[in-house]
Amino acid sequence: MTIQRHNPPGLHTPPGYHHVTVAEGRRTVYLAGQCPLAADGSVVAGDVLAQTDQVIANTAAALEFAGATPADVVRTVVYVATDDRPTLAAVWDRLTGSAIGPAFTSASTLLGVARLGFPGQLVELDATAALA
Repeated sequence: MTIQRHNPPGLHTPPGYHHVTVAEGRRTVYLAGQCPLAADGSVVAGDVLAQTDQVIANTAAALEFAGATPADVVRTVVYVATDDRPTLAAVWDRLTGSAIGPAFTSASTLLGVARLGFPGQLVELDATAALA
């Protein structure tokens, strides 16, 4: 499996991710949106960074189950229930500095949204991986 990450000429230099990710593989893994839910299905207590830590743990477990690593991720979309830029930046920094940080070198999108699916939920991560 080959994953190529590119920043085409004429486009701005992104902060860590790439504009274009090209994957040639034989198997694609689509994760459901990973939420800040504990094993019992409850939203973890705490602020957006505590919830981000749970999303990181859940994503790592889902990738491992599928036989994938963060380096196999070819697309991420991060949803944060905020319109505050410093909060968005803090979530991005927490994700990229985590054990799943390599996932965010591919095509990535960070969105501030009005609301997520569970009461009290502040963050969610959608990820796609390509495997040989």
